[in-house]
Amino acid sequence: MDIPALSMSMAQSNLLTDVGTAVLAKAMDQAEVVSANLTEMLDSAAMELSVNPDIGGNIDISL
Repeated sequence: MDIPALSMSMAQSNLLTDVGTAVLAKAMDQAEVVSANLTEMLDSAAMELSVNPDIGGNIDISL
C-alpha cells in the first residue's frame, strides 16, 4: 500500500471519529436539557399537590 493512500485512509478515519464524538456530545447536551426540563415539570406538579392536596383524590362518575 502506498503512503498517500494510507495517509488519506487515516485522515478519513480520524475525521469520522471526530464527527461521531461531536454528534454524541450534542446528543448528551440535548439529553441533559430534556432531563432538566422533566425534573422542573415534576417539581411543579409536586408543588401543586402540596398546595392543593385534595385535588385528584376523588372521581365523580355518573351514568
